[in-house]
Amino acid sequence: MKNLLERTELSEGVLNKGVWNNTINVHDFILKNIKPYEGDAGFLVGPSDKTTKLWDVCKESLLKERENDGCLAIDTEVISNITSFGPGYIQKENETIVGLQTDELLKRSMKPFGGIKLVESAVAERGLKVSDRVVDIFNYAKNHNQAVFDAYDSEIKTYRSKHVLTGLPDNYARGRIIGDFRRVALYGIDRLIVEKKSDKEKVSGEMNDAKVRLREEIAEQINALQDMKKMALTYGIDISKPAVNAHEAVQFTYLAYLSAVKEQDGAAMSLGNVSSFLDVYIQNDLEAGNIDEVQAQEYIDQFVMKLRLVRHLRPGAYDAIFGGDPTWVTEAIGGQLHDGRTKVTKTSFRFLQTLYNLGASPEPNLTILWSEKLPQGFKDFCAQVSIDTSSLQYENDDLMRDNRGSDDYGIACCVSYQHIGKTIQHFGARANLPKALLMSLNGGREEAQGVQVVNNISEIDDEVLDYDTVMKSFKKTLAEVARVYAKSMYIIHYMHDKYYYERAQMSLIDSNPNIDIAYGAAGISIIADSLSAIKYAKVSPIRNEFGLTTDFNIEGDYPKFGNDDDRVDSIAQEVTKIFIDELRKHKTYKNSTPTLSLLTITSNVMYGSNTGATPDGRKEGEAFAPGANPMHGRDENGAIASLNSVSKLSYNDAQDGISYTFTMVPKSLGNNLEEQVANLTTTLDAYFGRNAHHLNVNVLNKETLVDAYNHPENYPQLTIRVSGYAVNFVRLSKAHQLEVISRTFHDTM
Repeated sequence: MKNLLERTELSEGVLNKGVWNNTINVHDFILKNIKPYEGDAGFLVGPSDKTTKLWDVCKESLLKERENDGCLAIDTEVISNITSFGPGYIQKENETIVGLQTDELLKRSMKPFGGIKLVESAVAERGLKVSDRVVDIFNYAKNHNQAVFDAYDSEIKTYRSKHVLTGLPDNYARGRIIGDFRRVALYGIDRLIVEKKSDKEKVSGEMNDAKVRLREEIAEQINALQDMKKMALTYGIDISKPAVNAHEAVQFTYLAYLSAVKEQDGAAMSLGNVSSFLDVYIQNDLEAGNIDEVQAQEYIDQFVMKLRLVRHLRPGAYDAIFGGDPTWVTEAIGGQLHDGRTKVTKTSFRFLQTLYNLGASPEPNLTILWSEKLPQGFKDFCAQVSIDTSSLQYENDDLMRDNRGSDDYGIACCVSYQHIGKTIQHFGARANLPKALLMSLNGGREEAQGVQVVNNISEIDDEVLDYDTVMKSFKKTLAEVARVYAKSMYIIHYMHDKYYYERAQMSLIDSNPNIDIAYGAAGISIIADSLSAIKYAKVSPIRNEFGLTTDFNIEGDYPKFGNDDDRVDSIAQEVTKIFIDELRKHKTYKNSTPTLSLLTITSNVMYGSNTGATPDGRKEGEAFAPGANPMHGRDENGAIASLNSVSKLSYNDAQDGISYTFTMVPKSLGNNLEEQVANLTTTLDAYFGRNAHHLNVNVLNKETLVDAYNHPENYPQLTIRVSGYAVNFVRLSKAHQLEVISRTFHDTM
């Protein structure tokens, strides 16, 4: 086979050859060519003049967007796809990296194949109307939302309407599928098309449903690759061949990602793990004297700037689940290779430097793959960036690398491992565990209106709740919830593939990838505390005239999750295992592997508003804790005890991720920056050393958030970590802001 890089300048003695030369294997390219960096941040530079001028233009438009209730403009005439818009620029003479989703900065586009009614609703909320032509198209063409509800049975609809299964991707795009966008830079589109055509021809012989479906999917992928070339040419860029320098590598990678977000508006449109890959090209150009550090940083600053400007059209109801207009352009940075080398490069630092050069920002969702063996200089810089910006999240690379098998992975959405180019994920939102507990006390009836949701659950009429009796009923209820949850996911992802297939991302992934089905559970700390209260205190149900338990009287104290007490922490572990074991019993679409997350996004507020009082003392309508967090204010023994409780939750039972959002006031870490950096890195080492999975880190004072709540105009870029992502605080709804303010702010370790 012809060497794929014969034409490139880089192939002339610069790159180390390997398997990657003759097969599509970006991982091998990185293994052969990565340039690990063990130093500190001293080499970094500020923004170039071009970047500063360009970002000033963006900031003006971002201000106008905020003043216009969070949406600057909408195109109501064009159905967005890879090629539907002409080229768009911010300020062409200052743009090093080019490409916008539409033809104008921050203009949002319509993607109605996810659901025409949702698009109409989102447009109407802005006082506009979808063009008659577009509406008429969907009198003839079916969309994902319509197809799912055509297939749903009455049982699923009841579970959904009664908030047992919540936030399902049945009326929005599922997201969480990460294309290996590096492939476009390394191989060029033409080579990728050849490879896909070969894959299609291999799907031959006697046909069956799976083969026919796969052949059609690969054909769609080939069409997407051809459209990527056309779109790039509108900017005067030829991506048919491999990138030959750093500028092209960054530009080609971005155009590949841009193709995806032009056509899809998935809840999470993540980037993957591109920093170490791009560093190979950047360092080669630096060593050759073709660029200097200012230009190298400019490429990354402008790449990140474009990622910050990604927008999707969302209705107001979506914000109740995913508050703050997130896009989850998640980039995983750092980590280690299986051979012991670090994946930290100078470009890992350059990505973090954008938070200084452009200011704090929630996007891209910068995620540090933390290992005990990371270079100390990188650890220290990460800690400093967290202290200064509260914009980073951390995940346990040592845990995921060993548990899941790959050292070339990204994070889908918030906290979820995804082997880049080899594995995809089918997103499944989450089940409301506290609602399930209440149904187990009420004979399967929903607590608000008494609607029968789960059948064959006996009423518990004890005057004082008995732990063993409640657990027996709860386990039976969870089994039923898992059964209905599994069939809803089968329908959703079958229909998403059929009517809203992610052809752009999938064209940059192996043709028959492994699939994880990502189930979720909300309210684990409420469950742990509720069952602990029943076991260790005296909990008496208060019933209404219909016999429904609507409140509880608690006598005595009980162990609370978040205080490093095995009596209650073990309950959280047990319930997590019970639920995933039940989910694993059921058939999955495309034989996907069940995984579970303990993650809520910002929907913990919405879940709480739709859930009655619980046996832990939480009142009706009160927000859940986010993710795997202890309930607000109950982790009374300091930061370390809280961290220890969460670290006990087993990743084997929750491989989709265990999200913990951790907020410290600055003084709790030390009296000066040097002390704070040292203490934060030590805390991260200790936490992840206990096999904990994830940590959002906020370092700020509650008074800052209160002032931002009252004076949002003074805090345009105030960024905080919430549950698996970051957000501009002032873009959250007032209800979400108040919930964040009510969380625990640790003032002692």
